[in-house]
Amino acid sequence: METKKYTMRDYIASCPEIMRDNIKKSEELTKALVDEYVDGGYKNVWIVACGSSSNGSYCGRMYVKHHLKCECKVVNPFTFITAENDIGPEDMVVAVSQSGYSTNALEALDVIKSKGRKTIGLTGDVNSDFKEKCDVLVNWGVGTETVAYVTRGVTTLALFFMLFALEAAKKKGYESEEEYSKNKAQLLKACDINEEVQKNWTEFMKKHYKRLSSMTNAYMCSVGANMGTAYEGALKFGETISIPTAAYEAEEYIHGPNIQLTPKYSVFVIDGGIGSGRLKNIYEGTRIVTDNAFLITNTEYEGDENIFYVKADVDEDVTPICYLPIFQITAADITDDLNRWIKHPLQEKMDKYVSAKSENYDKSPFALDTPKRHEK
Repeated sequence: METKKYTMRDYIASCPEIMRDNIKKSEELTKALVDEYVDGGYKNVWIVACGSSSNGSYCGRMYVKHHLKCECKVVNPFTFITAENDIGPEDMVVAVSQSGYSTNALEALDVIKSKGRKTIGLTGDVNSDFKEKCDVLVNWGVGTETVAYVTRGVTTLALFFMLFALEAAKKKGYESEEEYSKNKAQLLKACDINEEVQKNWTEFMKKHYKRLSSMTNAYMCSVGANMGTAYEGALKFGETISIPTAAYEAEEYIHGPNIQLTPKYSVFVIDGGIGSGRLKNIYEGTRIVTDNAFLITNTEYEGDENIFYVKADVDEDVTPICYLPIFQITAADITDDLNRWIKHPLQEKMDKYVSAKSENYDKSPFALDTPKRHEK
């Protein structure tokens, strides 16, 4: 019997149900990390991650920061290894790798160990190379995802950090049972919104198909929690549709990057509630130059077909898990339609020369199903 070959769309569609299940079992799912955080006497959280793991961490960062009343910092592993690892006694450092075979994350764990600190790993595969490096090893509840350009991993990672913050805040006495229940209910509501966004954005794409399928370069602009959404949107467009895409904090975008705008550029402004007025203003200014500007917002505006309204009555810190499908679906569908899965032949050689995975990776259930040229 032939095994079903899952697509990006399959994994995107599975997110709401996986998230609901993770929310229901959140205490069990996050227990090891919560216990380490509370019993270890930590205050601040350092997350060491790259790629989509970094972006998912950024999506959850503000939730952690606000609910645990602490600093939460996301650092790329190579930066952590070489330049920025001045961790203090109150800093809990968590290395993240969905596969558990990323060489830079493994090296970061070595640096943490060399400082006499407990090594803490967050992964989708507890039987990976992380197992040999970590004193505390946690599975964040992604399941198995074998498409090269991960989607469910990002969304479930963002949710995991939110659940971790929620459970730790309750255990530390920062939130009452009533507040805890209210916040958990809000996360469940976000799962419903994610599902609704998937349906509505698919319809929105049909109306704007010519513009979205002819993108040549793009900007993603936001502020706060949705900087993580912007970073992930930029990464997905770059690695799948294969167009240059950059993510900027919204005011930073109009302090230089906007100067190169032409009517051919595409710009996505992501508004989760913080700074809505200014974000709308920046979006409208961008429309002066290009018709290919879109505002993603949970504020209801009328009379502008380029505004995608998300009925999201949740805190701004929660909106990334509502908005991520917008960029995941766009990346999956446009790449399919333009047949851009197959990359330049030299890129495969580069991957082998500067491999980002350990030698055990090919045996992993997370070994990515990356399209090759001979599969055309």
